[in-house]
Amino acid sequence: MNFSVDGNVTHVSLNVRDTFVTALTKNIIVVALWISINYINGTFVHTFLKHETFNVNPRYILFIHLVINDMIQLTIAVFLHVISYILFTINVSFCCFLLMIAIFTTLNTPVNLATMALERYIAICIPLRHSQICTVRRTYILIGIIWIMAAIPILPDLFILLATEPLQFFHSKIFCSRDSLFRNPYLIEKKNISHAVYLTVVWFILFYTYFRIMFTAKAANADARKARNTILLHAVQLLMCMFTYIGPLIDSLMLYIFSTHALEIRFTSYVIVHILPRLISPIVYGLRDQTFCKYLKRYLMCRSISILMLRQA
Repeated sequence: MNFSVDGNVTHVSLNVRDTFVTALTKNIIVVALWISINYINGTFVHTFLKHETFNVNPRYILFIHLVINDMIQLTIAVFLHVISYILFTINVSFCCFLLMIAIFTTLNTPVNLATMALERYIAICIPLRHSQICTVRRTYILIGIIWIMAAIPILPDLFILLATEPLQFFHSKIFCSRDSLFRNPYLIEKKNISHAVYLTVVWFILFYTYFRIMFTAKAANADARKARNTILLHAVQLLMCMFTYIGPLIDSLMLYIFSTHALEIRFTSYVIVHILPRLISPIVYGLRDQTFCKYLKRYLMCRSISILMLRQA
């Protein structure tokens, strides 16, 4: 079956289909990546919850929120991908529920990245006030605000959908995509505008914090330079997030140039847009952060020893 990416969902084309072996292979790849990435991210969450060093630090709280957000987003993206091959269409109400969560988590990611960049800016540029500004309580309040900000653009769409569509529509079955559910042209235009506003604000914050930290890093210690590099990695992650919004345009261009490789292009696009960015968060913080990496190695080593002992028993 053929699919392309739009937002957090896949679109299927009826005129071109994968063979059974190809479809099975693609789904095995996607599910294997989902298990691997969520296992890695789940290990970070477990490490965070087990050690007070992390769960009282605003920096790590924001990081774990991003990781959990990525796990939810990836799970829904993979579920919709697999279901598009098995059932093709699902109940509209269930689709609406899945898409609302998918859209929330998609919008959460860039705002969370901006928040993490601001936290690093405060820690490096105004360190004496960091402990006063970035408290644990304020961090959790900020996470709540992030979810509220994600709800602001999409809740009006939901209300318009409920007001304009007949009751029978919600009992019918559709291919689960945002454009199939929110069919009003006004909502599509509104979506594009809200995405542009979100990304513009986030890019401004990343540029501002990067250059402020860069100037500080010239006369400061290695922590400032490391924070500057972290902001750069946030920018790379944001670039990958942007593929979610511009993916359909890239797909259209690539399909126009390589029309005979539509299935391969759309599958590759799906993996790049929806799966690989979920692997960035552990690399940015988990593997680069010495404290996190130390506890993570200790946990993985104990896990490996336990498995070996069970095998020998």
